[in-house]
Amino acid sequence: MNLNIDYPSLITDLNVCIIIPTYNNDKTLNRVIDGVLIYTNQIIIVDDGSTDQTANILKAYSNLNQIQFSENRGKGTALREGFKRALSLGYEYAITIDSDGQHYPDDIPVFINKLKKDKHVLFIGSRNMTHDSIPKGSSFGNKFSNFWFWAETGIKLTDTHSGFRLYPLIPLSKINFYTTKFEFEIEIIVKAAWRGVTVKNVPIKVLYDEEERVSHFRPIKDFTRISILNTWLVLVAFLYIKPRDFLLKIKRKGIKRFLKENILYNSDSPTKKALSIALGVFIGIAPFWGFQTILVLTLAVLLKLNKVISFTFSNISIPPMIPLIIYGSLKIGSWILNKNEEIVYENASIDFNFLLSLEEYIIGSFVLAFVSSIIFGISGFIIFKLMRKKGG
Repeated sequence: MNLNIDYPSLITDLNVCIIIPTYNNDKTLNRVIDGVLIYTNQIIIVDDGSTDQTANILKAYSNLNQIQFSENRGKGTALREGFKRALSLGYEYAITIDSDGQHYPDDIPVFINKLKKDKHVLFIGSRNMTHDSIPKGSSFGNKFSNFWFWAETGIKLTDTHSGFRLYPLIPLSKINFYTTKFEFEIEIIVKAAWRGVTVKNVPIKVLYDEEERVSHFRPIKDFTRISILNTWLVLVAFLYIKPRDFLLKIKRKGIKRFLKENILYNSDSPTKKALSIALGVFIGIAPFWGFQTILVLTLAVLLKLNKVISFTFSNISIPPMIPLIIYGSLKIGSWILNKNEEIVYENASIDFNFLLSLEEYIIGSFVLAFVSSIIFGISGFIIFKLMRKKGG
């Protein structure tokens, strides 16, 4: 911490408040509040229906802004109500700090120093999860969360579980949230990233004192809720967010510039680009309709191919091409199975009685997808190889 900086004044100037959600943490609550008061009295305390001595402790801080629930409603609800109160009081940013004593209030300047440099970022405190004092369950949970956050947003973080964060309130106020428990802290960072808010880690200290720390995380119930949320977020990411971002990128750059930068002159090797094309064409033609986006992006990640190129060529099954793909698949399938049914193809439309020939269609579409992927892949490899030689 820079002792020459007047942090109380800076926190006021930057319109920052500190939100402390608490539930049955009477052993550590005093210490946390007093630690925060060193830096500011712009504090909002949310008592989430505590049944211990919390209410008596908070009487000594009657000058601070307080929200009290009559019953426990969950950390997500406590934070959401804290954000609403902060916005109503005119604050633009909120630092949240847990009341269980694991966070050090003297890390508040770490967030403030970052905020001075960049006012459009959601900062998450990054703990040293390899420390001997960190419970193995917490370490595993954090790695689990980090992986799913990356799958949902493409952003790699070292800590997505920490409750010590700085939130930009105004952009977040425009997002709809639905969760109310611990999983809210995942929902908010994923949806913030989807809305274009930059999400970054900042290093913080951590203290796990099992004698005084009270955790209300229920391993089975809360882990199940988090897993269900991540499943939903992954589906939304692959079926809507990633295609949306892809189309927006094309719109911003224009098709010509997009093709040049992301496909023709991409730094990947000709082999990698060709394999990416082949994967996209195969998934685009094969009978995976409805699941093409999630399949092509997942496989591109697993195979370490170019996601943009694979996704681009998976769109070979755009509406004008669908009748041709169906017709070709049925013809190939009928030929392989030695069947001679007449397939109607008039004015770029298909007689959808082909559903009666589903076997032919499925077999034919896989063969067509395989052959087409080889043709497109080899053609792409030759083109990229020639372009690389031409470019020197």
